[in-house]
Amino acid sequence: MSSTLFEHFNTTSAAAWKQKIQVDLEGADYNETLLWKTDEDIVVKPFYTKEDRKNSLTEETKFKFNISQSIFINDAQTTNYIALNAIEKGANAIEFIADKKFDYKSVLKKIDTKQTILYFRFHFLDASFINEFSSFIDSKNCYIQVDIINNLAQTGNWFNNLKSDYSEFENIVTHCKNSVGIDATLYQNAGATTTQQLAYTLAHANEYLNHFGKGIAHKFHFNVAIGSNYFFEIAKIKAFRILWKSLLKEYDSEEIDAHIFAQPTLRNKTIYDYNVNMLRTTSECMSGVLGGANTINNLAYDAVFHKKNEFGERISRNQLLILQQESYLESANTVANGSYYIESITNQLAEKALQIFKDIEKSGGFLKQLKQGVIQRKITESENKEQDKFDTKEIVLLGTNNQLNKNDIMKNEIEIYPFIKIKPIKTLLTPILKKRIAEAIEKKRINAE
Repeated sequence: MSSTLFEHFNTTSAAAWKQKIQVDLEGADYNETLLWKTDEDIVVKPFYTKEDRKNSLTEETKFKFNISQSIFINDAQTTNYIALNAIEKGANAIEFIADKKFDYKSVLKKIDTKQTILYFRFHFLDASFINEFSSFIDSKNCYIQVDIINNLAQTGNWFNNLKSDYSEFENIVTHCKNSVGIDATLYQNAGATTTQQLAYTLAHANEYLNHFGKGIAHKFHFNVAIGSNYFFEIAKIKAFRILWKSLLKEYDSEEIDAHIFAQPTLRNKTIYDYNVNMLRTTSECMSGVLGGANTINNLAYDAVFHKKNEFGERISRNQLLILQQESYLESANTVANGSYYIESITNQLAEKALQIFKDIEKSGGFLKQLKQGVIQRKITESENKEQDKFDTKEIVLLGTNNQLNKNDIMKNEIEIYPFIKIKPIKTLLTPILKKRIAEAIEKKRINAE
């Protein structure tokens, strides 16, 4: 029996395939007919070969991904109960979200802080509390996110002021492990393109590297949102790892893998026909896994309009368990490695994002462009283009702008306000606002019920 499956087949070059296609096109131009470009000028070809791997920037990634569940800290004992239940039911990571100081001893009671991966997202800035809390945990598996630049971008204001925020943040970074958390979910959820997301995340991180120096490089971790463009989202995570290592190289820093916490985007989630959200999040979580994210934190199918509830959280957790254990992605999470198509997209995304990043740095850096409103304007332009495509049904969300169920009544189901919120407060700069693409059409439909 032949030891090589293809030894009796002649090798066909890419040029020969292209020539054959050109003949079959019967005079139509190959480039105009079969090549297409995204809005970001990413070229997609009809076929790929090993020749597309020449000068490839990509590298193989292999991570045993963690399954996370998000819990907002309100009552400490209730939070602890929910966390222990999630761990018992299959999660090995928990993301705690807090907007004020809390009883961390009660929150963490009976949780093995050495084995469980813990993420703490703070929506307030208090160095003394965070340092005290970090010393109590004392674990390399604890990741702290108190992102002062994200707060500025999202609210339009510092927590206090630039000098005070950086002083408090420096105190935290000095005393805590894994304490430089970049919240990049804002850019995807506000409508930025894929290359913009990559470039803005890199420029955002570079502000901290510029300020604190390369000595903090090992303390970075990144929170990213995953959209619905399946292969491009796989490539996006891979591209960011390349960009991160390239940036660290410029600082003469040691090569450090980016620690990536990924979660589905809110941008394409809907109120109507909400069960379709499960299909969307499944695809997005798969992109996160195959892209090589360290931790995947799923979004409940009803998260847009319902308060957190046990059923929604159980379903979202089980989606990940099915992917990990029944779809065998725990052991087969490297299947995207070596894909000619994905590697081509990865390289193009990295190159175009790097150019945007360089333009930002030439113009004075990310903070300066935020203050000038440049970043906000670019994202708004991209968001408007995407919204136009949705409004004209070039982008389809099943059950929302196509194949509507007219008997679907949602007015009495809404427990939390599901639309964009604009606070009437004075800001230093125009905030970047998260907005779902279906909001306008949903408002009209709810008002008509």
